Amino acid sequence: MPFYRLDSPEDWSYTGEVNANHKWGLPGTHCPECNATWSSGMDSYPCTDLSGLPEAKILEEPRLEEDFEAFVRLREWVRPFAPPGVPLWPGTKFGPLVGSAWGTFGQLFMPYAWRLLIRREALEQLQAEGIRGLKGGRTQIRFRQRQAPELLELQIEPHGLLHRDCIPQGKDVPCGKCGRRGFRFPDNPMLDRASLPKHLDLFRLANFTTVIVATERLVEVIHRLGFEEVAIRELPLR
Repeated sequence: MPFYRLDSPEDWSYTGEVNANHKWGLPGTHCPECNATWSSGMDSYPCTDLSGLPEAKILEEPRLEEDFEAFVRLREWVRPFAPPGVPLWPGTKFGPLVGSAWGTFGQLFMPYAWRLLIRREALEQLQAEGIRGLKGGRTQIRFRQRQAPELLELQIEPHGLLHRDCIPQGKDVPCGKCGRRGFRFPDNPMLDRASLPKHLDLFRLANFTTVIVATERLVEVIHRLGFEEVAIRELPLR
């Protein structure tokens, strides 16, 4: 079965703009082992509600960097509320997008390559078609116009890997302390066939989480329903 990367389109026929941030987030950090100061900033779990966490208020305050021990403490506060097994990198976001929006929107909207918003009715159509693993998190986005769409953010969890043959030698081994992988997205990406999930039609790559991947089944439904507001490119397998 072919797999495809979903990306922001170069040409956009709608005028929609969103200015919003997630309600909660982990800070970035400096790793004492690999000496990197970093924050993923792109991983988000909009269906994760931290309102029951006593320390949630601390996570509402944007912080670019905490020392590693403080970051680990904050991460462990969050872990019982997050989806099982996800890595919770520095900069990971949680809860609804909070902010404002204006303009016109299609059924799908990718303001960035790593974030996919969807109208509620479009999500229901995809689920009715049997597309597997779709979770829509509510947003707290205020629109400037009447008759505004209800936009949800899809929670897209990490599964599957880029194949090691397309990653520079030595860069496929993450830091043993913070888990960082320091490589750019390859010019000729390939997916590791054996690592790809068989139970999901939409996921992000575990070793490059800014990349959203869809199965052939999902892409066929997107085309058939006329949801053409994303760029789609096939990714080779090995």
